[in-house]
Amino acid sequence: MLLLFSLITAKADTGNKNKLWYQQPAEKWEPEALPIGNGRMGAMLYGGVKTERIQFNEQSLWSGDNNWDGAYETGDRGFGSYRNFGEFIINFDQVGEAKSYRRELNVKTGVHTTTFELNGVTYTREAFASYPDQVMVFRYTASKKGALSGKVSMLSAQGAVSTSSKDGLSFIGEMPNQLKYAAKLKLVQNGGAVDIEGNTISFKNCNSIIFYLDARTNYKPSYNSGWRGEDPMPRIDKELMAAKQLSYAKLLSRHITDISKLTNAASINIGETVQEQLVLPIDARLKKYATGVKDPDLEELLFQYGRYLLVSSSRPGGLPANLQGLWNNSNKPAWASDYHNNINIQMNYWAAESTNLSECHLPLIDFIVAAQEPNRLATRKAFGENTRGWTARTSQSIFGGNGWEWNIPASAWYAQHVFEHWDFTRDKLYLQNTAYPILKELCQFWEDRLKLSKDGTLMVPNGWSPEHGPREDGVMHDQQIVWDLFQNYLLAAKELGIDAAYQKKVAEMQQKLAPNKIGKWGQLQEWQEDRDDPDDQHRHTSQLFAVYPGREISMRNTPDLANAAIVSLRSRSGNYGKNINKPFTVESTVGDSRRSWTWPWRAALWARLGDGEKAGMMIRGLLTYNTLPNLFANHPPFQLDGNFGISAAMAEMLLQSHTGEVQLLPSIPEAWAKAGEFTGLKARGGYTISCKWLNGKVTSYQIYSKKPEKVKLRINGELKEIQSIKLD
Repeated sequence: MLLLFSLITAKADTGNKNKLWYQQPAEKWEPEALPIGNGRMGAMLYGGVKTERIQFNEQSLWSGDNNWDGAYETGDRGFGSYRNFGEFIINFDQVGEAKSYRRELNVKTGVHTTTFELNGVTYTREAFASYPDQVMVFRYTASKKGALSGKVSMLSAQGAVSTSSKDGLSFIGEMPNQLKYAAKLKLVQNGGAVDIEGNTISFKNCNSIIFYLDARTNYKPSYNSGWRGEDPMPRIDKELMAAKQLSYAKLLSRHITDISKLTNAASINIGETVQEQLVLPIDARLKKYATGVKDPDLEELLFQYGRYLLVSSSRPGGLPANLQGLWNNSNKPAWASDYHNNINIQMNYWAAESTNLSECHLPLIDFIVAAQEPNRLATRKAFGENTRGWTARTSQSIFGGNGWEWNIPASAWYAQHVFEHWDFTRDKLYLQNTAYPILKELCQFWEDRLKLSKDGTLMVPNGWSPEHGPREDGVMHDQQIVWDLFQNYLLAAKELGIDAAYQKKVAEMQQKLAPNKIGKWGQLQEWQEDRDDPDDQHRHTSQLFAVYPGREISMRNTPDLANAAIVSLRSRSGNYGKNINKPFTVESTVGDSRRSWTWPWRAALWARLGDGEKAGMMIRGLLTYNTLPNLFANHPPFQLDGNFGISAAMAEMLLQSHTGEVQLLPSIPEAWAKAGEFTGLKARGGYTISCKWLNGKVTSYQIYSKKPEKVKLRINGELKEIQSIKLD
């Protein structure tokens, strides 16, 4: 029997902040279901009434061969792809009309809640993914005793057969690439009875039910171990047994304590949404926002959602977030749901340091370290047996695999993340033991590869401006990334006080790099030849790497190049050439410019270029044109780089530290200027900063560090030197 839903309007209260909430169940996975995750496992919840469907993932379930190097073959063998793990389905013995329905995801606590009334009984369902206990937990309760009856089944998306026992369901299987996988769902009920019916479990007249889910593979992030480790099921059994020994209240408390340390580490307050907006569910607010209505709390939620998604898909000891974070319901996901290194995986982590999630950056750095040896082998195969260092193809897998086109500056771009983790944390042991060896080896790769041109400058040979134009020498995107690598190396070596002779060598190479050029219509050239088209609206802005996330070009240090970057950015947004005299608006940014990840990159670029109004327009563009009802960024299809990237861009509008000074409110838009504050944002140098403002002017601030230090601070147009406060 189909269930009808009577919609209600929630009472106006601040309890709607930091929550995605809706007045109806999700019908579709990608645009409507809501994500939970513990950095290793994740689930998408629909919030159904009669049928509760929970699709789940574990981030190491990949097809494909070890150390693949070649074509982009995304089936069972070859490069492979990230795969769907499975789902479990609960069919409840309920009929009637559900009233007062609400489902919500709290992005501060990571708890998903569904509530509704049916036949006079109030039903409450809670779900969360615990990092400290490494299980996902789902609890079902009712206001009336004995009100829970139904059946539960679990399905593997890879063909394994589920088996049932009194306390749960499980399956074990092996992929064609010999990757072993397993999942187990444990059931604990209060009251009532539980029976086995084939490969399902029935429950009758229960007061409450708790399900504990764990899923694993035998993946091991080690080239020397053949990317395989211990069988998954013994560890699953151990983790489930430990979780069951804790009360639900204890599991929930441990989860919230853990996740809230991260989700509460940074916050922004950029205005107050009127109550008429706050009382609406998110899908309704999103539609109103698209008509031009102001909703600063929705923008704040977008900032926190990006941080929540990173916390939920990238925790120490696990793999990095992929194109879809870790949520995937397909065995043929778009672009294999892989690690694209020509901007996507980097954008996933732009917010990690600046928004105070440094520990969430570690899985990317661990991934880079683990992939070094297969990357060295593939690099030598492609560029010569005596090649020092390494780089990668555009697509990478978890088994050391490289697929599709070579992205030759990929490793140098990775090096930025390796360096930035030190620059924001100032962990000297990390710099010495992890970052510096990587930086030096990659400099050696470019020492061997750079090509001396006729004019005496050094050029990156046979480069490509992703995903645009021909392969040729001296592509600006490549030149800028190599400059950035050399700069990061020099700063690291200076900090450690080592390799003076090699520092001199790298500095000489950096000085000889073919410089950025300004073209005939005032643009920052994309290539050595002045061939840029002022009406080109390609999605990539690769020649602007030096503005963001790089730091070679800035308004303060290189104003001519920065102004040329503004011209190029206007052009890519359809505001130059034939449209040069038309207003720059959200609506005028059309076509290929409307992508999940283009809006965030351009928001960060405008922030670095000092134009808060245009940066704010990019936020509005993402929410208006490329955001789904569940706030997933949509390329299309959905890619979470847009969610991760917009959090970084918003932080960049409020705080910058890339030019050797800390700048407060460098690019604040008028819509945010009236009054606001941020807490917990990070700056290079290891600083944690909070700030309040009124009418666009800073009224108070605090800068904390591990020990008191002198800090160059630009505030309200004035540069001063202040003393930081020691962190407790």
